[in-house]
Amino acid sequence: MKRTNVIFLILYCCLHAASVWGQSVEPTDSIIHELQEVIVTAKQPATKLVGSTLVTTIPGSNLADIGNALDVLAQLPMIKVENNKVSVIGKNSIEIYIDGRPMRDNQELQQILSSNLKKVELLMAPGAAYESTTGVVLKITTKRNFIQGLSLTDQFQLMRRRKWSLIDLIELSYRASNWELFLNGSLNRSNSFIKGITTNHLVYDGQETVVGSRQHNAYPTTAGSIKTGFNYAKGSQSVGAYYRYNPEHGDFTNNGAEWLDDNTPLLRYINRRIRAHSHLASLYYENTFSDKYLLHFDGDFRSSRNNNSVATTYPESTNPDVNSTDLRKSTLWAGKLYLNFPLGKGKFTVGTQNSYTHTSLDYHMLNEQVGQYIPSSLTDARQTSAALFASWARMFGKLSLSVGARYEYIDYDFKVDGKRDEEVSRHDQQLTPDVSLTYSFSNDAQISLSYKMATVKPPYSQLTGSLSYTGLHEIEGGNPALRDEKMHDIQLFGMWNGFMLQTDFTRSLDSYAFVKQLYPADNLQLLMHPVNIDVSALNLYLSWSKPVRCWTPSVTLGMYRQWLTLADTHYDKPIFAYYFNNTFSLSHGWMITTNFNGQTQGDMHTNHFGSTWFKMDASVGKTFLHKSLTIKLKATDIFNTANNNWTMNTYGVIVDKRQSYDGRGISLNIIYKFQPRKSKYKGSSAAEEELKRL
Repeated sequence: MKRTNVIFLILYCCLHAASVWGQSVEPTDSIIHELQEVIVTAKQPATKLVGSTLVTTIPGSNLADIGNALDVLAQLPMIKVENNKVSVIGKNSIEIYIDGRPMRDNQELQQILSSNLKKVELLMAPGAAYESTTGVVLKITTKRNFIQGLSLTDQFQLMRRRKWSLIDLIELSYRASNWELFLNGSLNRSNSFIKGITTNHLVYDGQETVVGSRQHNAYPTTAGSIKTGFNYAKGSQSVGAYYRYNPEHGDFTNNGAEWLDDNTPLLRYINRRIRAHSHLASLYYENTFSDKYLLHFDGDFRSSRNNNSVATTYPESTNPDVNSTDLRKSTLWAGKLYLNFPLGKGKFTVGTQNSYTHTSLDYHMLNEQVGQYIPSSLTDARQTSAALFASWARMFGKLSLSVGARYEYIDYDFKVDGKRDEEVSRHDQQLTPDVSLTYSFSNDAQISLSYKMATVKPPYSQLTGSLSYTGLHEIEGGNPALRDEKMHDIQLFGMWNGFMLQTDFTRSLDSYAFVKQLYPADNLQLLMHPVNIDVSALNLYLSWSKPVRCWTPSVTLGMYRQWLTLADTHYDKPIFAYYFNNTFSLSHGWMITTNFNGQTQGDMHTNHFGSTWFKMDASVGKTFLHKSLTIKLKATDIFNTANNNWTMNTYGVIVDKRQSYDGRGISLNIIYKFQPRKSKYKGSSAAEEELKRL
């Protein structure tokens, strides 16, 4: 048996066996006794604007028993959840924190039950304490766990789209006094399928030329995780750590064809074998001393290894096989330390954030002929970043002010085949300020204006200098010469009686977008890669939400409009969009959701996206066994109307991409919470009424 399967088997045996162990309930907290005797009627979550932050409380609302954290977020204003990925409407680069610690794994949100959520905060104008690349911050706070002993939660999802997929998440925790020990495991077997046709039109050697391809892509992947750690809290101090291991096995196949002009399509088979794993260790410490100084530290270490092998064959032609391998390795050390204390009748935060990153890509092209224009290469990138930040916030009656600044020093070293690239390697220093003003007319009416300057670094996957073979006439690659983006952002956010208005104007210098152009080679080759661009963009969204008995509707209307010119081509067609979410909280534990959305065609960077006029998702769920068991049936893209088509016109190459995703499907979700049994102590308090008062 393979090592990964052995690990999964041992984990499942240990976690399921835990349900037979004895447990007890902590008898000393009066909150538990109060909740056992009070019946709370479900209501719409209360969302209010605090400064430039949207704060939503979950306990007692109609979302408290909807499922997990992703289910809750999908029904909140301005937040969108698609394929278990969270985004904020009109915002880029979201950063998510859970109980003050950055989220390192998307499955963490699936593992948090909605009944354990306390509040959700959406920071629309993140300050200097966060990296300048951060466009919006989502902070999730969970309830304090008073339960002593052992508890177990199992979440199982079976999904059918074009293929079957399943996910099983198990969480085991043991709490004794001030200690909490936990062991989590997950198994994810997914199998997505995508069909598409790509045609490229250009003028080559003075003649109109067409390069086309057809794709039938299957992505069967088996991934898992094992996570173990502890939390300790006593008085004003708390400390915790965890270790997580993630293995992943994937076998991608593409049974398609490619053609040139009017020639007969040539059958092409692509097989990609992926073997990857990663390790993550995380540590935090927090202490409040002298009743006003809060000291917090976060530390992370992550290493990953991703080994790919690709084989491209042409079974009905004399074209030789094109095989390649690549090995990507990365290491990250990161630490963040800050101190928070009152200053000048306000709150002052000062801290430092530092990281060291090392990533390498060892690419081998095994076809000698193709290797003449796509050579083997070893790229190596190392970056050291050191930042200092400070922010200050204060209330002046109904007016609140927040100002901050972040200074960062970056040392970036880039090598190709062991030789330093002097044009790409660099030393940078940057100072990025931010300011936010909020005025509260009343509890239901606030307005906020903010400005932020940011430096956005492109992802390492786009900085690689290696090229990848994707067809007889097509290449994909990165661009090590990409410069950092300098962005200026002005935001106006307002809230009044259930209405929310968010408008955002950004001016980005040296942002990046993908283009397709001719690549210098002995024959026709098209290269898809990123380049720097200057772009301005306006986001304008209006949202409304208000409960009507058991029905809570949430409507968002918006527009994205950009101003971009590249090689005398204008990309400025606006995109209009709508979102209409509905939550029905019924008696006997029933919950129904129906969500609709759509958008017009328009431009985003160099892509012109097709329109999706109407897309519908729905779910129905019910709780059983005193809310220990939740069963939900969910359907996505019910009418199969999502449009994933786009076109691109860059440097004389017109690309038309027609593709069909497997977004339509149905899933069964089962959540079971095994809670500790009641204490076997037979006595009762001699002063129960006074204890309740206390």
